[in-house]
Amino acid sequence: MDNSQEVREFLTSRRAKITPDLVGLPAGPRRRVPGLRRGEVAALADVSAEYYARLERGHLSGASAAVLEAVARALRLDDAERSHLFHLARAADGSDVLTRPRRAPGRAPQPHPSLQWTLDAITGGPAFVRNGRADLIAANPLARAFYHQVHEDPGNQDNLARFQFLDPAARRFHPDWDAHADTTVAILRTEAGRNPHDRDLHDLVGELSTRSEEFRVRWGAHDVRHHGTGTKHFHHPAVGDLTLSYEVMRLTVDPDLVLTVYTAEPGSPSAERLPLLASWGARREAEREAEREEERQAERRAEREGERAAECRAERADARA
Repeated sequence: MDNSQEVREFLTSRRAKITPDLVGLPAGPRRRVPGLRRGEVAALADVSAEYYARLERGHLSGASAAVLEAVARALRLDDAERSHLFHLARAADGSDVLTRPRRAPGRAPQPHPSLQWTLDAITGGPAFVRNGRADLIAANPLARAFYHQVHEDPGNQDNLARFQFLDPAARRFHPDWDAHADTTVAILRTEAGRNPHDRDLHDLVGELSTRSEEFRVRWGAHDVRHHGTGTKHFHHPAVGDLTLSYEVMRLTVDPDLVLTVYTAEPGSPSAERLPLLASWGARREAEREAEREEERQAERRAEREGERAAECRAERADARA
């Protein structure tokens, strides 16, 4: 796969973040780059300047693990950035084509019924499964109530990234909108390096880049992140402010899917509001089911009336004959 532009922009952006004083080098009065020079990175990685320049031009194919580790150390990459560099190298070699399962374009993974049962058994907090594109694949009732704005607006297409950048409701739901936006883009950028052949991800990034300047700027920063545990703040329209801790776990049966569980500190105001959210969600779902049942009955009545009208027309035709 030719991912040279992705490699070039990632390495250049990381180099720009490392100032000389961070690695014990003099800044000098005639420095014209915001971070390190290519030659300085090469010296820190113990490779030739020509070879590092070749890497930064996007030619990672054939680079050994030792060289990649040396470059990661020279650029002070964190764990997520280091993993991203190795994913880019595997994509450049084409090795990921042989090791990653390929799905037909446009086909979302269908969760096994036992996964939904497992989610439904989690009653203390919102629990859901998403893929690397931030599509919501499955959720327990509390998560459906929690993310009801994502599900109920057809424009979001059950996608957290579309909700974040294209739905005005996201700014009210996420009081720390900028931090949430940074995390969302970092997750998508990480997935793009891990799974460069995902056509749906490319389409999503193209759509968001076209429709949201705030997404486009963040995408160009090439920031990546491991999203594992932490605390987030939300403002739900039904129950108000929620401060929730989260744990993210990749599913062994399908590494493309991750399980996220939100919980509240016991005894906290957020813990008291989660049961209220569950009750609100149950009432809302009952109302929606009643509406769906009315629609089904109206459709059945229309079908019966259509059948009776057809019978009457047939009887009149027989009478004329």
